[in-house]
Amino acid sequence: MKVIIAAAGTGGHINPGIAIANKIKEEQKNSKIIFLGTTRGLENDLVPRAGYELKTIEAYGLSKKISIDNIKKLYKTYKGLGQAKKIINEFKPDIVIGTGGYICGAAITAAHKAGIPTMLHESNAFPGKAVTMLSKKVDTILVSFDETKERLTKAKKVVCTGTPVKIKKQKYTNEQKEKILNECGLDSSKPVILVYGGSQGAQKINEALIEIIENKKNQAYQIIWATGPKQYDIIKEKLDDKKININLIPNIKILPYIYNMEEIMNVSDLIVARSGAMTITEISNLGKASVLVPLPNVSNDHQMYNAKALEKEEAARIIVNNELNGEILNKTINEIILNDGTLEKMGMNALSISINGTIDMIYSEILKLVNEKNLK
Repeated sequence: MKVIIAAAGTGGHINPGIAIANKIKEEQKNSKIIFLGTTRGLENDLVPRAGYELKTIEAYGLSKKISIDNIKKLYKTYKGLGQAKKIINEFKPDIVIGTGGYICGAAITAAHKAGIPTMLHESNAFPGKAVTMLSKKVDTILVSFDETKERLTKAKKVVCTGTPVKIKKQKYTNEQKEKILNECGLDSSKPVILVYGGSQGAQKINEALIEIIENKKNQAYQIIWATGPKQYDIIKEKLDDKKININLIPNIKILPYIYNMEEIMNVSDLIVARSGAMTITEISNLGKASVLVPLPNVSNDHQMYNAKALEKEEAARIIVNNELNGEILNKTINEIILNDGTLEKMGMNALSISINGTIDMIYSEILKLVNEKNLK
C-alpha cells in the first residue's frame, strides 16, 4: 500500500499520523509512506525522527480580514495546492490521510480531484475549520468523540475510533510504584498530583503552582510538576527570589520535562493539565481523575469542548484559565482527594469513555477505503 499522510504544526496533529503510519508498516511491511507538511512545524523534527520521508508545501491559515498579509498567504496556499497535486501525481498513493493542520486542505482537495480515496482524523471534540470545510469531499472522517458526529452533518461517513496515543495503562506492583516515586524523591504515603502544560509548559498553571509552593498549601498531597523546558529557568529564578530552592521543596519534584511520562501518569492519582485532544485521550485511557485548564484563544475554543467531554461524565473538573490561581487550584485538588470515593469515581468515569482498539479500528477503515476503490 502507498500512503500519503498530511500532518503539520503541532504534536497533536503529527503524532496520530505517525501512529497510523507505524500501524500500516506493522501490518504491511512493504508499504510506502510519505508525509506532507510545511517547513514551519514540528513535523520537520518528529517525522524524520520516526523514520519517514517528509515533503513540504506552502499552506497557511487564512483570516476573514482583507490585508496584504492575508492576500500573500492566499497566493502561497493556492501555490501549495499545485505542489500537492504534483507530489500526489508522482507518488500515486492508494489513499491520502489528513490528521490535522492547514496542510490538509491542499492534500485532501488534490487527492479528491485525482479520484484517490481520502480520510481525515479529527482529534478534538469540536472539529476544526479544515475538517468542517472538507467534510463534503472526504470519503471518511474518523473522530475521537461521539458528539463530534453531530457537528459534521454534511460528511459522507463519520466513524468514532478515538485518537491513537503512545501512553498505555500499566499495572504496577506496590514495589514498582514505590521505586518510580522514590526516583522523584516522593513516596506512596500521600496522593500524587501530576501537573503539566504540554511540551511548552503553561504559564498560568505554573503561576498557580508557585502560589501553592510559596504558601505551603500542599500539605495533603505531593506534586510532580513539569514546567516545560522554556519555563524551568524562569520558575527557578522566581523561586530563588522567594528564597526557595527548587530542588529542596517538601512533597514536590519540579522538572523541565518528563521523559518517562507513561510511568509517571500511571503512578499519579490526579492530573492537572491543559485539555488538548491527546491529553484527554491519555487521561481517559488511564482512568485518571483530572483538573483541566483549557487553553483559551484557540480555534473554536476546542480545548474547552474537549474538557467538557470529560466534565459531563463527572470525570474532570474545569477551571477557566483567567480564573485560575493557587488558592482555587489547591481548593479543587483537596475537594477531590479528601472526599471519600471522589478520586476513584472520577477515575472510573474517565475510563468508561475510553475507546479500546483505536489503532486497529483506524487501520480497518483504511483497508475498507482502499479495497472499495480497487473494486470499482
